[in-house]
Amino acid sequence: MFTRDSRPPRIDTLIGKAARVHGDVEFQGGLHLDGHIAGGVRSGGPPDATLSVSATGSIEGPVEVPNVMLQGTVKGNIHARERLVLGATARVEGNVYYGVIEMTVGAQIMGKLVRLAPETPQPAGQGQKS
Repeated sequence: MFTRDSRPPRIDTLIGKAARVHGDVEFQGGLHLDGHIAGGVRSGGPPDATLSVSATGSIEGPVEVPNVMLQGTVKGNIHARERLVLGATARVEGNVYYGVIEMTVGAQIMGKLVRLAPETPQPAGQGQKS
């Protein structure tokens, strides 16, 4: 079934417990959140970008990051096209779009769960018509 990834997530950016960010946050690599973000969070970078939200962390806005590890709270839709891991203290108020999902007993989702089909590259010559 699922394999546990034992290595810790890469952290390039840290938002501490006492920090409050008002506005959208865009990052590449890894972002760890212990504080609060009132705005959207997204990663326009490679598919290994990771957002980790601790039990004290919270986001009020949409999340669009390939890999999400959530222990805290998100009030908004989550788009995790690669992998979403919800810990026991995770709370989501919004719809969840995921490639692969892993939930621990105690995690709560108040919204729809929608599995995203894996992205498959189109063969050369296929795609747009003229």
